[in-house]
Amino acid sequence: MKIGIIGGSGLYDIEGLTDVKEITLDTPFGKPSDAYIHGKLAGKDVYFLPRHGRGHVYLPSEVPYRANIYGFKMLGVDAILSVSAVGSMKEEIKPGDFVIVTQYFDRTKNRPSTFFGNGIVAHIPFDKPTCECLNELIYKACLDEGIPVHREGTYICIEGPQFSTKAESKIYRSWGVDVIGMTNIPEAKLAREAEIPYAAVALATDYDVWKEGEEVNVEKVLATMAKNIENAKRMLKRVIEVIKPEDIENSYAKTALVGAIQTKKGYISEEVMKRLELLIKDRI
Repeated sequence: MKIGIIGGSGLYDIEGLTDVKEITLDTPFGKPSDAYIHGKLAGKDVYFLPRHGRGHVYLPSEVPYRANIYGFKMLGVDAILSVSAVGSMKEEIKPGDFVIVTQYFDRTKNRPSTFFGNGIVAHIPFDKPTCECLNELIYKACLDEGIPVHREGTYICIEGPQFSTKAESKIYRSWGVDVIGMTNIPEAKLAREAEIPYAAVALATDYDVWKEGEEVNVEKVLATMAKNIENAKRMLKRVIEVIKPEDIENSYAKTALVGAIQTKKGYISEEVMKRLELLIKDRI
């Protein structure tokens, strides 16, 4: 199996990872955030990508999401595991807790969120935006590793890079969301268009700004994130060790484009066919 992992640059320092090398790609959507770090673990190929680039050089709005996901498609990954820092919007989700994301609320404004357009139209189903099969594997891995985890949660994705105002944070809480972040959208949407099973683990670092006396600041976020990363590496190692092809063979992500492309084949230009070949060649 080939497993893709998106997160911070420290994630690839997993115990037991061997044959580490870098793979640089160009995609029809530009260069990904960085080189993919390839290694072997438990007989599987693992590809790590630092979402913000090494040195953290991309704002959430600047991350080349399309290139990142298309690059994973070029590498032939069977699944993508996403790890990201978030703020907690509920008292019971404490800093240091993991939340398995099962729903999204999109508040972004300035990001290309689809591979399609410019001569081709597709509408994918996105009612279940993450892969239930992967979510279960992650949940069990967290339990086995003794990591505090919430089995499901709604992630509201804001544009950033500023944190929320208190008014915004309180309104978001009233909507019933569980965590707040800046990076999972459009990442999850693009993974679905690429028909790659995708799961997201949100690592709570703070209480955003809604909780009096617990207002978010960069120092608190970084301190908690350092602890979360160590837990994330243990969780990822266990998932990689136990995952099998049959675990995701029935993932609905793998057929997301079946019937989704609305443009008739005769109207799709050669340029579009070339740009999206990996996605559409078996779907039109």
